Amino acid sequence: MENFSTVEFITLSGLQGLGGNRSIYFTLTLLTYLLIVSVNFTLISTIVIEKTLHEPMYIFLSNLCANSLYGTTGFYPKILLDLLSDVHVISYNLCLIQLYVIYSSLLCEIHILTVMAYDRYVAICRPLEYHTVMTPLTVKVMLFFSWCFPLFWCVFIVLSTFSLPLCGSHIDKLYCDNWSVVKLSCVPNTVNNVLGYIMITLEITQAFFTLYSYYCIVRVCLKSKEGRSKFMQTCLPHLVAIVNFMIANLFDVMYSRYGSDRLPLTLRNIMAVEFLVIPPLLNPIIYGLNLQKIRSTLINAVRCIR
Repeated sequence: MENFSTVEFITLSGLQGLGGNRSIYFTLTLLTYLLIVSVNFTLISTIVIEKTLHEPMYIFLSNLCANSLYGTTGFYPKILLDLLSDVHVISYNLCLIQLYVIYSSLLCEIHILTVMAYDRYVAICRPLEYHTVMTPLTVKVMLFFSWCFPLFWCVFIVLSTFSLPLCGSHIDKLYCDNWSVVKLSCVPNTVNNVLGYIMITLEITQAFFTLYSYYCIVRVCLKSKEGRSKFMQTCLPHLVAIVNFMIANLFDVMYSRYGSDRLPLTLRNIMAVEFLVIPPLLNPIIYGLNLQKIRSTLINAVRCIR
């Protein structure tokens, strides 16, 4: 596929107007990234090391944390460099790599959250069939598709974007996203629009499936005190993570496609990076504090260190 674009560098203007506050933003961003890496890596390590946590729910959770590390790697190193520089540019090839990493991570998270919802549905609504349904092979197949489908799908999106000749080189954002690059095209972008709508339709379908799973779970849990306790322990953290991710994803989609330059720059930046800050930081903390097995394992590990 030949690329007719003569654009070699993309200018990112999301950091305009920071002035003398750049060092403060750099420090806060660096601390946020270090915290994201620390809490996610701690949870992954805990699940890998502790054999009693080698169950589907915790395996899916470790993959959710691994995906957070993968996705944030596409954003934080570049934004940290930009905060130290007066020139905020990125090569076109690196721009495509960045949008691939960020959006393949986004799709992976949607798939992992969906299979986590299905796992909780089987555990609570069909408990006698749980070990028959959620076999090690089933878990591996679910994880395979949760990772491979988004990674390959985003290859098609990036190749489609790469084939477009560009008539501009300015993105009013902190990072490269597919829709912003597509809008720089000199020609109609029907293929990219179709791929985008397919992705949005897929996200909505999975969101409805996840919400329906939790509708069934809540209906079953309300029937007994034990069910309500189980819901609070294992399902509520996942439900909070899903709602948080959906809101963050909605912000990004609305901003990318329908964002207005009349909005304050700070608000636009918050809407653009919310899904790269809150879910990766909040998910491991929510699960680590609410899931009894993980909390107990972490407490015992701290005691052993002392």
